[in-house]
Amino acid sequence: MKHKDHYNDGYILDLSQNIHSVMRDFDEKSFLSSLAGRLDDKELFQRLDCIADALQDHLPYAYEKNIEAFFSLLGPELDQPSGMFLFGWWLWPISTYVQRHGNENWKLSLSFLKELTKRFTGEYAIRPLLLEHPKEVMDELIAWTMDENVHVRRLASEGVRIRLPWSKKLLVALDEFERYTMILTSLKDDPEKFVQKSVGNNLNDLYKEAPQKADFIIAQWEASGQSKAQDWIIRHGKRNQKQ
Repeated sequence: MKHKDHYNDGYILDLSQNIHSVMRDFDEKSFLSSLAGRLDDKELFQRLDCIADALQDHLPYAYEKNIEAFFSLLGPELDQPSGMFLFGWWLWPISTYVQRHGNENWKLSLSFLKELTKRFTGEYAIRPLLLEHPKEVMDELIAWTMDENVHVRRLASEGVRIRLPWSKKLLVALDEFERYTMILTSLKDDPEKFVQKSVGNNLNDLYKEAPQKADFIIAQWEASGQSKAQDWIIRHGKRNQKQ
C-alpha cells in the first residue's frame, strides 16, 4: 500500500473517533462531512494538507489546549528503531498540524514532538521551531542526543538536516554551526544504525553546502579517536565524494 492510500474516508472516521475520545467538544460529524470523498484524487501531501486544514477548522480549543489533549492520543511507544511509518503513519496529520502552528507555543510543541517521535517522526514538524528559535531548540536537541530513546536521539540529528527529503532546505546547521557540531559529535558513536544513518546523512548534506565545514567536523572526530560507529558514519557521509 502506498503511503497516500492510508488516508481515506475510513481513516478519517477512525481519526475523528480518536480525537473525540480526548476532546469531548470535537464535532465529529462536521469534521467527517468536510473531508468525505475529498481525498481519493489527491497525492500524499495534498491529503495531509486537507486533513490538517480540517483539523484547524474543527479543533475546539486554542493551540495549547489542543496539544495537551493530543498527548493522550499518542498511544504506546515503538519498541524498536524501525516502524514509525509502518505503525505511526496515522499520526502524520497531527504532526502536520504542529508543523503549521507549533510556534504559537514552541516550548510546548517541542515537548510534544519529543513524545510524538517515539511513535512517529517529528522531523518535519520541528523545522519551523528551529527556524524561529534556533539557539533554544538546538540547545534542547543537544540534550536529546543523550536520551535513552533511540527515536529521540535520531530526531536530534534528523531534524537539523540541511536537505531533508520532502522538506525545504534549512540552513540552521550553518548559522548555528557550533551547536550543530555538538549535536553530531555527541551522536558519532551511537550504537544504533538508525541514528548513525541520520548523522551520516547530515554530513552528506553538509558536503553539498559547505564541504570545508564537513571536513572540519570529521577532522575533529578523527583527532579524538576512532570507533566502528564513527568510521561507518564518515563513510556514509562521504559516499558521494570523489576519492
